[in-house]
Amino acid sequence: MDILFQKLQGAGNDFVIIKYEDFPHEELFPKLAQSACHRNFGIGADGLMVVKKSEVADFFMYYFNSDGSVAKMCGNGLRCFSKYIFDNKLTAKSNLAIETLAGTLDVEIIEDNGKAYNVKVNMGKMIFDPKEIPVVCDQEECIKQSIEVGGLTYEFSTVLMGVPHTVIFLDELDLDTVKSIGPIIEGNELFPENTNVNFAKIVNRKQIEVKTWERGAGYTLACGTGVTSVCGVAKYLDLVDNEVEVITDGGKLTITIMDNQEIYMEGPAREICKGVYFFNNN
Repeated sequence: MDILFQKLQGAGNDFVIIKYEDFPHEELFPKLAQSACHRNFGIGADGLMVVKKSEVADFFMYYFNSDGSVAKMCGNGLRCFSKYIFDNKLTAKSNLAIETLAGTLDVEIIEDNGKAYNVKVNMGKMIFDPKEIPVVCDQEECIKQSIEVGGLTYEFSTVLMGVPHTVIFLDELDLDTVKSIGPIIEGNELFPENTNVNFAKIVNRKQIEVKTWERGAGYTLACGTGVTSVCGVAKYLDLVDNEVEVITDGGKLTITIMDNQEIYMEGPAREICKGVYFFNNN
């Protein structure tokens, strides 16, 4: 089965994007995600997105992790999704409303020579209610709690930013910690639907370094909802100012926390390639 695709990346977070009309088989989306996102036998990506018209917004964004699981939202994915729409002239609007399973989000496209260069997303507000996240916690907010992994105790905070995110602040970041501790915390019994795990270092009040272990995708070069959650939690704890530059392994993102608690994420989105994917459903 031949499927037209484009591959885009935002801060190193890469995605395969297709149009719904080119593959209107929703029951096969999880299998297509597993196949197309495989880095040896497919195109290779952190996730698959499908562009569909929406009855309540400009477009609807389907999102699947590389393991085929559904995610309600993806911040970096949303920026790439918006670039795909704009660059392919599916819309002439630079301000869009994109429907996701986590709700409808507003997007502003900053263009350069008729192409989307940067994309700014209103990520909404963090949700602290443990029942909504969900996370097992006997407090009203799951902030500065403790978890033991491998004989070590880590202080963590968990919020809902479209999807569950757990934030751990460390004095130093290293990839070995992310890859060894991340998957253990992701599947811990405290998190009924698993969680994304973000390891962060406060550089100063205007800059944070972040490495993320994504639920359903593993270690990724960046995670939009992840860095948003990190900055939101850091601001809540009065560790940073309202505007923060976030350094990820895939690039830099700008997070702005408004006085009304809405959080904006801005960063680049770039096309990598386009072509035809030969999907084998057998």
